[in-house]
Amino acid sequence: MTPSPTPRDRSELVSQLAVACIGAGVVTSLAVAQGQNPLTALGITLFSAVAAVMVGQVL
Repeated sequence: MTPSPTPRDRSELVSQLAVACIGAGVVTSLAVAQGQNPLTALGITLFSAVAAVMVGQVL
């Protein structure tokens, strides 16, 4: 049996999600400035931020 990683506390997850959203939001705002639909851009930002936090938890 492999040991499971210790769960992170909620404040750390929130801060990781905030940093990931800011990073993804910078690129997304550039795409909106070039004509992308803002709702599509928001969806991409949220997806990439959640994916980044999930990968960060596994590593």
